[in-house]
Amino acid sequence: QVQLVESGGGLVQPGGSLRLSCAASGSIFSIYGMGWYRQAPGKQRELVASITSGYSTNYADSVKGRFTISRNNAKNTVYLQMNSLKPEDTAVYYCNADRWSKFQQAGYWGQGTQVTVSS
Repeated sequence: QVQLVESGGGLVQPGGSLRLSCAASGSIFSIYGMGWYRQAPGKQRELVASITSGYSTNYADSVKGRFTISRNNAKNTVYLQMNSLKPEDTAVYYCNADRWSKFQQAGYWGQGTQVTVSS
């Protein structure tokens, strides 16, 4: 059983930055692929960024060049650095642990953290 807790969300102005953290419980964090998803009101949940157990990363086109996903296995934590934020980035951001790095919305989920980009 893996439990995930997101933090770091909040209100930020357009062009600003936030760093989200996802802290995981459990002893096998390092073998899981990790993903950040987001869901805006009235929209479907989408995969924003992912990182495998081998540190391979992928990004949605909408965030490429602005967001960076990273992980620290010693701390059982995955991060999402978000720069040059836009109002369109406003959403609840969820952390996901996926044993097989399929990133098809299976696995374990956190409760989410709200990110609001507004002036």
